[in-house]
Amino acid sequence: MNNIRWAWMPLLIISSTIVQAQEYIITDLGDLPGGTNSSTATGINNNGQAVGSSIATSGNRGYAWLGVQPILNIGDLPGGNDYSIAYGVNLSGTLTGCSSGTLGLEAIIWNARTGMQPIGDLLGGSFYSKGLGINDNGQVVGFSSAESGFRAFLWSATQGMIDLGDLPGGANFSQAQAINNSGNVVGFSGVEGGNCAFLWNNVTGMQNLGDFPGGQLQSVARGINIRRNVVGYGSTATGTRGFYWTSSGGLVDIGDLPGGNDFSQALSINDFGTVVGYSNGANGNKAIIWTAQRGMTDLNTLSSRLSPGWNLQSAAGINARGQIVGVGSINGIIHGFLATPVVDGGSFADNNNDLP
Repeated sequence: MNNIRWAWMPLLIISSTIVQAQEYIITDLGDLPGGTNSSTATGINNNGQAVGSSIATSGNRGYAWLGVQPILNIGDLPGGNDYSIAYGVNLSGTLTGCSSGTLGLEAIIWNARTGMQPIGDLLGGSFYSKGLGINDNGQVVGFSSAESGFRAFLWSATQGMIDLGDLPGGANFSQAQAINNSGNVVGFSGVEGGNCAFLWNNVTGMQNLGDFPGGQLQSVARGINIRRNVVGYGSTATGTRGFYWTSSGGLVDIGDLPGGNDFSQALSINDFGTVVGYSNGANGNKAIIWTAQRGMTDLNTLSSRLSPGWNLQSAAGINARGQIVGVGSINGIIHGFLATPVVDGGSFADNNNDLP
């Protein structure tokens, strides 16, 4: 979850009085019982609640972490093959993802009060859909099989699932990856000769965000904040690079870590403009944090003193507090992690001094 409007003004006031965190404490989110001691973390809300997936006794299960151990198994739909995964969570603790069910793979919502509910698929589809992002208004985005191809969708409890279409030349293919609290949606769509990142709203429809010069016409948008700043990744002349997009500046290459193979991806952005993702460096893939002022930093260098033994490999989400979730290894075991920034000995926040 990238955008939580309720916290906008209080966090603006708090963040103006502190500096960006220089160190992070890592919390091991653990795994579900009976599995292979493996988990990932894919999303976080502004309360610090996280979601992801873990191998359980009978298969892969989505989980919710509500701030205290252990993580909660969200189960799966009846009649499926013991599979579910959670991708995003909003302020009320409602998550989205997908689960196998009687009819196939279905996009779902889940919360601790009502449990799991399927949200269906697009008309004419073949019962295959995934929910990939959710905002505080309960709107879900993702993609679904449709009458022809796969299409990005926007779902709400009142309107059901809406086909967002695709870019010209796209051969009936698009995916929505994230949504902010204003209902702006980002993702990617097929175009003639490749795929391009898009930004969608209900007034102007789908806008092509382009790609990097010299690449192979490949770009994907993965996150958006309340100011409609977009992050993702695209092909360049020398490799894949994460990008930061604004309406005034277009795509900005966020670079990569030294000693790697020209590879990075930006996966999430918070309302203060801080970006997280991962990059290949001299010692493999590393979780990264990036700001326009400070550039790219390996998150491991900011956490190793306080949380030794971790190798943080990818950062998938960041909230307005600056808390980060992702995947890393601890003593050779792959687990989801929560990184909490430490400022002045205890408070948390992240300030880039770039708010309007």
